[in-house]
Amino acid sequence: MLDTDTKRRIDSCRDILVGKVPDPKSQVEQITIALIYKFMDDMDAQSEEFGGKRSFFVNGFEKYGWSKLLAPNMGGQDTLNLYSEAISKMTENTHLPALFRDIFKNAYLPYRDPETLKAFLKEIDGFSYDHSERLGDAFEYLLSVLGSQGDAGQFRTPRHIIDFIVRVVDPQKHERILDPACGTAGFLISAWKHILAQNQQHKPGDKLTPDERNKIAANIHGYDISPDMVRLSLVNLYLHEFANPSIHEYDTLSRDERWNEHANVILANPPFMTPKGGIKPHKKFSITSRRAELLFVDYIIEHLTPGGRAGIVIPSGILTDRSQGAQAIRSKLIYGCDLQAIISFPPSTFRPYADVETCVLIFKKGGHTTKVWMAEVSNDGYSQDDRRAPIDGSDLPVLLKEWEKKGESFNCFNVSLEEIKKNKNGLSIGSYKKNHLLSIADKLPDGWSIKKLGSIVSEVSKRAGGDHKHTVFSVTKHNGFVPAGDYFNKRIHSDDTSDYKVVKRGQFAYSTIHIDEGAVGYLDNADSAIISPMYKVFEIKEEAGVIPEFLYQAIKSDSVLSRFRDSGNGSIKRRKSVSFSAFENIDIIVPPLNEQKKIASMYLSIRKLEKSIAEEKNNLSNAVSAVFSHS
Repeated sequence: MLDTDTKRRIDSCRDILVGKVPDPKSQVEQITIALIYKFMDDMDAQSEEFGGKRSFFVNGFEKYGWSKLLAPNMGGQDTLNLYSEAISKMTENTHLPALFRDIFKNAYLPYRDPETLKAFLKEIDGFSYDHSERLGDAFEYLLSVLGSQGDAGQFRTPRHIIDFIVRVVDPQKHERILDPACGTAGFLISAWKHILAQNQQHKPGDKLTPDERNKIAANIHGYDISPDMVRLSLVNLYLHEFANPSIHEYDTLSRDERWNEHANVILANPPFMTPKGGIKPHKKFSITSRRAELLFVDYIIEHLTPGGRAGIVIPSGILTDRSQGAQAIRSKLIYGCDLQAIISFPPSTFRPYADVETCVLIFKKGGHTTKVWMAEVSNDGYSQDDRRAPIDGSDLPVLLKEWEKKGESFNCFNVSLEEIKKNKNGLSIGSYKKNHLLSIADKLPDGWSIKKLGSIVSEVSKRAGGDHKHTVFSVTKHNGFVPAGDYFNKRIHSDDTSDYKVVKRGQFAYSTIHIDEGAVGYLDNADSAIISPMYKVFEIKEEAGVIPEFLYQAIKSDSVLSRFRDSGNGSIKRRKSVSFSAFENIDIIVPPLNEQKKIASMYLSIRKLEKSIAEEKNNLSNAVSAVFSHS
């Protein structure tokens, strides 16, 4: 587990560099190079301490020793010149293992400020090489800043998503594991930790012999097209006890010299982006396509051993795309493999750097598909906004348990091969969800039912006209209706509100275009309001038997919001439009009245607490203003 001191040092290193090296990727590279530099010197010093000899900084490279850089008599410019020269010449040091020479390949210092370098090296000096899990965790924390999209369309896969996929695939200690687009080796590290955890009595891996650990490490392989990613992968694996990590700079789609290498397990989140003009693949693929995501899926199918398993992230479009290449891939997955599971993730999974609908394919090489376990992740344990803050109620632990028994619940179910054939091999979860909901309706407890929103609510379309007595409101994700004032001198409502819609206490509204922000509101803090024409206003039908506070929580739930998003039309996810007819078609589970009242009671308690906090904040603000007005 990452200790606070190590985390603080890494944060401090980044803070020192940020003024001269603003790019997070470059910061990570500079810290990586400096750490390995320092660790090589640590290992030389350790060797001397135990009566051995230095093996890295020898034969002319003694002058680059770490202690020389930090010597009290070294001026700032002297230190800069020596360090810059050292990292650029390190690949010429024949006494370094090939791993270290690869790490220093094309290394250079991207700034020329002596004071920045001296402060940076002083912070790096606080790290020491002890080959422990602590350093591995520290480096993974450092890599977590690499969230932005790379030049080749790669995205950093969040750790919790990687760990979830690895647990589903369940790699074993005797299996060869491959990631053909490994990035910083996140999947490979997770697979290594998973195997150690499966073979522990008191601590991870303590039931394994040294020979078994070496064989597991030798069975873990990765390729990446980017030399920078290869460098980071090598360091990441090295700090997780891989003495000779097998990571290769390799263009998986355009080169074929490793075509004959196969694996028992393939784990990957391949690049989704296809460059202008398309990929130019070699001739060994079984499909004809220039799209990276299709070629990677084909590559993974072809490079599994018979009975081998894969867990891969793909763009959801592959499931429904009618292009020849996409149809060929779906056919291979269904009839040339045992396609075991399709698990969809919300577009927020890769925020704040991308809004992209993704799913995970789990399949086994050989045979054919008999049924597919489909699951929807509405809550992955993090908020769906750009902050991606941890939240309660993650679906992942529950889905792992359901996966083990191929069970069914509201958001996971099995689809037979016959159903898939009837749907012309389409694999979109949404196309099978309706039948699943109908199938579980009979299994609900007494008094519970599944209803379409259209049977519960009706649209209200009264316009404000020339009536200016109403306050203008807007709807936010977290707070529902709020007065639409001027924030940061930015006008957020029109001067002409005649076309605005009237909302009365107890009525609802949703934004037709900000659907992924969860902009649904229930007006309980004013007798009436007017709201922008882009909102749909609705109210509960008298005969519906539904309490408004319950309905509000139901609509705001992750499960319903995911279907809310799926109902939208438009090409840009966060600006899709949801018509009221599409909104009416969404199904929700409605419990009996006593259960609704429990939820309503909790809602009202929270609203009361929020009101009290708001009043206290206002009192505090007034008190502070009064103090300063007399100062």
